[in-house]
Amino acid sequence: MPFKDFQLTDLVDMDNHEEILNEVKIILLSINPQFDFTRVNQAYSLVNALFNGRYPGFRECNTMYHDLFHTNEIMLAMTRLIHGAIIEGVNLSEKHINLGVISALMHDTGYIQTIDDTTGTGAKYTMSHIQRSIDFTARIYGGDPYFSGDGKNFNDILFCTGLNTKVGEIKFLSPHVRLLGQMLGTAELLGQMADRHYLEKLLHLYPEFVEGNVPGFESEFDLLKKTTGFYHLTQKRFANELGGANRYAVAHFRVRWNRDEDLYAEQIQRNIAYLAWVLDTYPSEYRKFFRRKEGSSVTRRGMANAAK
Repeated sequence: MPFKDFQLTDLVDMDNHEEILNEVKIILLSINPQFDFTRVNQAYSLVNALFNGRYPGFRECNTMYHDLFHTNEIMLAMTRLIHGAIIEGVNLSEKHINLGVISALMHDTGYIQTIDDTTGTGAKYTMSHIQRSIDFTARIYGGDPYFSGDGKNFNDILFCTGLNTKVGEIKFLSPHVRLLGQMLGTAELLGQMADRHYLEKLLHLYPEFVEGNVPGFESEFDLLKKTTGFYHLTQKRFANELGGANRYAVAHFRVRWNRDEDLYAEQIQRNIAYLAWVLDTYPSEYRKFFRRKEGSSVTRRGMANAAK
């Protein structure tokens, strides 16, 4: 069945940081017209400063896959899932919402190097970035009265972004925190794989994996070939460890955009189909097909073939 022409980027310009934040605020106000943005604003400003090299003691982000755009798309995906869950009757308080959105903003801070760490890039922390993100979050919120007693909650929610994390083995302090962890683990996958430029960005992910000593990939092409398998792995993870939290996206898109469909799933399927078509048809020239622009003849031809 051919994919629909409509795409996620028709809703929000994902290359515009301000537009993403504005959409997050629109969603949160639809949940609670009196929502207090103090803590979300503070966290957003802090993370922007951190990734842009303006936070004291830290260098500018130098990883091209795990960058500020990635963080913002995960923040938006998390907010959409929270919204969908509340529409479906889940009782999440303003405190829970702050925990979820701020955890999304903090989830990749572990890639940022300290000012005296001048060897390589933040990609060398690929295998340890989750714990580093947890440590950074504790540094920021450990003494915050509003989040008093939430150190373990931040810890558990952030751990759920690990692909090998056994969510069922974590002793969460409440079912709501468990759900926030499952939603963040889900948002981490949905946000990046539904990115309009996901395939192009995979070319940046491979050198991060090399520097971070991530096993299992012999080359850039090998990573691309294994992405379809990764896609199937994520479907199982959604259903099992992550509790099917991806289903909440449908409720969000229905209420916010009057589209009763899972736009994340559709965009991901489009990306995977296009990747498969390129690798099967032009295995030695795949790079030139990952410079997709709206209206290009290569894109039109490739997507038409991939959709068959």
